[in-house]
Amino acid sequence: MGTPPTSGIVDEKTQSATDDVSPVTPETTDGALASNGNVIDDGLQRGLKNRHLQMIAFGGVVGASIWYGTGSAIAYSGPVGALICFLIIGLDVFFVMQSLGEMTTLFPVQGAFIELAGRFVDPALAFSLGVNYWYAWVTNIANDYNNISLIMGLWTDAVPSYVWIIIFWVGFQCTSLLGVVVYGEMEFWLACWKLLCVVGGFLVAILINTGAIGGSYIGFRYWRDPGAIANGISGFGRTFVLAAVYYSGTEMLALTAAESRNPARDLPRAIRQTFFRILVIFIGLVFFAGIIVSSDEPGLLTAFSKSAQSPWSIAFANAGWSAGYNLVNVVMITAQLSSVNSAIYVASRALAALAARGRAPAIFAKTTKNGVPAYGIVFSNLLGLLALLNIAATPGKVFSYLITISGDATFIAWAMIGVTHIRLRRAWVEQGHGIDELPYKAFLYPYGAWFVVALNVFLVFISGYEVFVGGFHAVDFVFSYVVIAIFVVLYVGWKVVKGTKIIKAAEADLMTGRREYVVGEAQDANFKKASVPWYIVVKRFVFS
Repeated sequence: MGTPPTSGIVDEKTQSATDDVSPVTPETTDGALASNGNVIDDGLQRGLKNRHLQMIAFGGVVGASIWYGTGSAIAYSGPVGALICFLIIGLDVFFVMQSLGEMTTLFPVQGAFIELAGRFVDPALAFSLGVNYWYAWVTNIANDYNNISLIMGLWTDAVPSYVWIIIFWVGFQCTSLLGVVVYGEMEFWLACWKLLCVVGGFLVAILINTGAIGGSYIGFRYWRDPGAIANGISGFGRTFVLAAVYYSGTEMLALTAAESRNPARDLPRAIRQTFFRILVIFIGLVFFAGIIVSSDEPGLLTAFSKSAQSPWSIAFANAGWSAGYNLVNVVMITAQLSSVNSAIYVASRALAALAARGRAPAIFAKTTKNGVPAYGIVFSNLLGLLALLNIAATPGKVFSYLITISGDATFIAWAMIGVTHIRLRRAWVEQGHGIDELPYKAFLYPYGAWFVVALNVFLVFISGYEVFVGGFHAVDFVFSYVVIAIFVVLYVGWKVVKGTKIIKAAEADLMTGRREYVVGEAQDANFKKASVPWYIVVKRFVFS
């Protein structure tokens, strides 16, 4: 069987060079309660309900930039090329989520796959993967702020882009500190609104394509001229990265396991439903964008764009309603409200998990009495001001650089999720456990897990292919491959300095943090708040 639970936090700074057992999750906070009655577990509040989990990943993934990004995908690889790329990455994400579902329902611990990588593979991998995943989401925060400046710039150029970034930065800094219950409610309702907007986008595209709006039937005209596929393998490389960035965030459900009231019951359901919702929405948006605008439309967002429009805005203008972009802008700016909040949420929780294990400054592991990692939130959001780089470069170029970094970091994270899953299963079997004991079983294991590893290693190297076409571009090369170099340096450096070893399957800890539920079914069903004055209820809702 596995190593028994230990008391307190095991800090790698104090581990001996011969200790090859990774730090494990402490249970010292079991039984503590937030002011609203939710359990505080490992410093975080378990306040997210099933309906929150159902919509959090969807809300965080479908942001404003997808309305631009579908146009970028079509411009880079053509309408059919973009569909192929999003379908392949969608299949990739399906198996990533299968691996995560099995791991996080068994071990719903803080840090999720980051912590489990240290427990079943190597503590050095937990460090390099955690930092990699954290800065992937920091770049997502910055990219979201950059997108806000793009959207607002379509309404007026009288206000500099950096002013919009700072205004929204202050607003999101305030809302992100309100607590996980408020975050869950905001994401739920904003995601519902975004779902309605996406369905509306589908209907509008059908009306424009058939001529009901604009009076001109389009059909599949743009698939024939300028063509179904554009820019060859370099276009595919860029679109693969773009698709990875937009699908990234689906895996954030694993991080919510540490703040879910009943992870064993709610996570499998959320994983199944969320993935298919996101797949249908992304494939639908790419498909409909490809039948309402041409891939050579100059208004689409590329690395050379100083400003850009959504395919829907362009289609409205082509149909004779030039003011239609106002409607699209409203949809995009409201979509951005939950996208930034989700990015800050994930980045701060990844940083808190690193700090709790001695892999980042300890201050980032501190939480408020209601389980909010305030220092991690403030620091991660502060780095989101990297979006101010658009003062020196065009927003399109900044968009391209941030997408590249985030996409490559996502490929690495997904590959390591597959590796961690394979190692966990090996430890599970070697220590005498049966597959039937698992609360969630990954579909097509081990083939799905190996597919995730192989595909993402391939994609992280092919993503920068374009820098070698038409002459070498040093700056683009650095942005395309610097993430790989940083990941390797972090892994090797931590391994050498801390003297960590690869965990043996027979010695991996299968006990700590393993539980089928934290809040029992009866308690969850009968959970009732005490009768208190209305103003106390409001206070607890806002600050819990």
